[in-house]
Amino acid sequence: MGPVAEIQEGALLGRAQGRGQDLDEPETTDDTGHLGHGANVDYSSAQRDDLTRRGRTPPGAAPEPDPAAGSVNGAGGVAGGEGWRSSGDESRLRRPCGPGRCEADGYARPVTVLMVTDERFLEHRPGRRHPERPARLEAVWSGIEAAGLGEAVVRRGATPASDGDLLRCHSGEHLAFLAGIDSAGGGPVDADTSMSAGSWEAARLAAGAGLVAVAALRAGEADVAFCAVRPPGHHATPTTSMGFCLVNNVAVTAAALADSGERVAIVDIDAHHGNGTQDAFYRDGRVLFVSCHQWPLYPGTGALDETGDGDGLGTTVNLPLPEGAAGDTYRYALDRVIVPVVERFGPDWLLVSAGFDAHRADPLTGLGLTSGDFADLVDRLVRLVAAGRCIMFLEGGYDLEALASSSGAALAAAVGIDHRPEPSSSAGPGREVVDLVATLNGIDE
Repeated sequence: MGPVAEIQEGALLGRAQGRGQDLDEPETTDDTGHLGHGANVDYSSAQRDDLTRRGRTPPGAAPEPDPAAGSVNGAGGVAGGEGWRSSGDESRLRRPCGPGRCEADGYARPVTVLMVTDERFLEHRPGRRHPERPARLEAVWSGIEAAGLGEAVVRRGATPASDGDLLRCHSGEHLAFLAGIDSAGGGPVDADTSMSAGSWEAARLAAGAGLVAVAALRAGEADVAFCAVRPPGHHATPTTSMGFCLVNNVAVTAAALADSGERVAIVDIDAHHGNGTQDAFYRDGRVLFVSCHQWPLYPGTGALDETGDGDGLGTTVNLPLPEGAAGDTYRYALDRVIVPVVERFGPDWLLVSAGFDAHRADPLTGLGLTSGDFADLVDRLVRLVAAGRCIMFLEGGYDLEALASSSGAALAAAVGIDHRPEPSSSAGPGREVVDLVATLNGIDE
């Protein structure tokens, strides 16, 4: 199917229903059993063994002394707001200084991931049969709980982005348009995107979540962050909401970091090209944008020759992969293109648009990844910058079971746990595309 057919009005909704995806789950919430809803899950013995093999310290276990350090402190957790587990001494917040263990001042602790999420995201209700439904976020919470990460995951609520935050990458007219729909109690935004009474608050919270994560990571309160938010954002351009997205969450964070003098790399692994993020930084040399996506597919952008313009020439890299591309192709793309391009750019921060709709079960796409593949990708990506400088943002993913297993596997990988509900995949097409992108970007074998 070509990009024109995919862009036709209602294409996304029609494709979900045509592939038999059940979109009629009741739009209710369950306040029990999800991580961040009071759950406190311990590491399993197998996961503790896996941490030990990797040189990491399981929560609750006394870490082994490091010859280069003094005494050790077995207290896990970090200080913060609701849902945080404090060691009782905020002056001893530790920064990572070696693979698998976080140390400073002679103290060691397990690797931790800050999850910024909020139940108010559930109030964005674009329609009972819409693929981007509240049950997606509940699936993410359930998948992370099922991964059994326990004290390695600490939760913090989101705060809304200010007008100034949003205006860094969206026009005033765009924001006024959305505020007007909100004042009317909701309504359609485009053929595939709509707002309910709680959507504008949810969108501002989603846009502000990355800024909460930046502040926490700068303070040394965690080693990596995951913004489990909705609505997603990477299709929202500076002037237009589209593709289930109202404002661009990752772009708001990237613009704030760039304006503070930081160099930012964004890696988008959603199956759909992040056209909005690309548009926001297409002429901005402070931000590198790399997208690995299915081609052709909605929104019809992300071709090989879209490489940036002006000051941003060469800082947009697209890997348009064919339908059926699997985990081996993505791992090859990491080794052959993504890692060399990011290392050459030398970012201070890495932001990941973590869409899980490249999973082989997703009703809107045709790629062949598994939850094990997402574990592989995240394990590699978080290593590209210093600890405390990587933030992942939830984007797409519309099969609930696949979304749960993939988000759990990804977050486990971020803290060094090998949680794989499915094995990694292989034998997919697309290596020749990767090689062509490498050549176009001047990357030697």
